[in-house]
Amino acid sequence: MVDAPESASVADVLAAVKKRARWVSQHVAAAKARLAHVLPREYVSGESLHYLGRRYRLKVIVAAGATAEARMRGAFIAVSVPEHGDAATIRGALDAWYRQRARELFAVRLAAVAAPLRWVKQLPPTRLQFMTVQWGSCSPSGRITLNPLLVKTPRECIDYVLLHELCHLLHHNHSPKFYQALNRHMPNWQAVKEKLDNMAEEVFRT
Repeated sequence: MVDAPESASVADVLAAVKKRARWVSQHVAAAKARLAHVLPREYVSGESLHYLGRRYRLKVIVAAGATAEARMRGAFIAVSVPEHGDAATIRGALDAWYRQRARELFAVRLAAVAAPLRWVKQLPPTRLQFMTVQWGSCSPSGRITLNPLLVKTPRECIDYVLLHELCHLLHHNHSPKFYQALNRHMPNWQAVKEKLDNMAEEVFRT
């Protein structure tokens, strides 16, 4: 689906789509290049983790018969595992914990961010999906997809991504009108986006 002025010719629309495709391809390639040198996690005690922009340490607790699960304990995110707790089991427990935290927090923040937006008559359907280079997206039908890993970032970064996707309900493009809406409701969005971009390598590290 492509949004374009009625006066635009087919040739102009096709040219704009091709130009946009190159932009997307270049940014995805750049994101992958940034992540290429980041060492993968080993999922062992002492590793650094993030939640809401703060740094925590992973603490692996091995206990016979334990159910693999993660919980926050002070400055640690502790993961309980059975005697044979391999990296995949620990990562699975952390992913489940991040997803649950994201589900709860995003619902609250989405309602708060959407409240002053006159074009949002009711909250759009949302879903969570782990992604490697995206924070979120908005489909042509108006469904918003959010990356649970976003919950690792500060609240203002979460609000920025939510606002960005909500603005797409009004303008499903990155036109000047889209950025006018973004500027009106978050004047400092560029600084927040820069902070988010600078965290991407660590947040997406797996």
